[in-house]
Amino acid sequence: MESKSNNARRRELPLYKEDGCSSFEGYDPSSLMAETAKLRNLITKRGTLEILIPLCCSTSPVRHKKFRETLKGISSKTLAYRLKELEGGGILERHSYNEIPPRVEYRLTTKGQELVESVIALLQWLRKWSNVATTATTHYSPPLNVRD
Repeated sequence: MESKSNNARRRELPLYKEDGCSSFEGYDPSSLMAETAKLRNLITKRGTLEILIPLCCSTSPVRHKKFRETLKGISSKTLAYRLKELEGGGILERHSYNEIPPRVEYRLTTKGQELVESVIALLQWLRKWSNVATTATTHYSPPLNVRD
């Protein structure tokens, strides 16, 4: 449990408001950067997002075999390691069955579901603004160099 001094220092991050009035003023940049590093470390490892996508597109658990079929270019060793990391981080729940051949299924935990919802929100942001950026760059004409 956090002490009162940690609770007093730790402030909730502001949410974006439609009027554009959210601000990070008063936050410790090094603290925010440390949290950003944790997030980057979690979701940017090879295969992590690719593992989460099939799980977010279904309410049914996903079998290990399905991951291997879907994730081309990611070795079995990397896949096994990422699944274990995500399970250890509380993002995935693993259920193995005592069957022959062995059957292992994964599903998102509540924590994992929230992570996937955040990733989807980032993808929606990317779609929204990538079209604007493309349009802006295709219609932009740099100023002419005029000599005096």
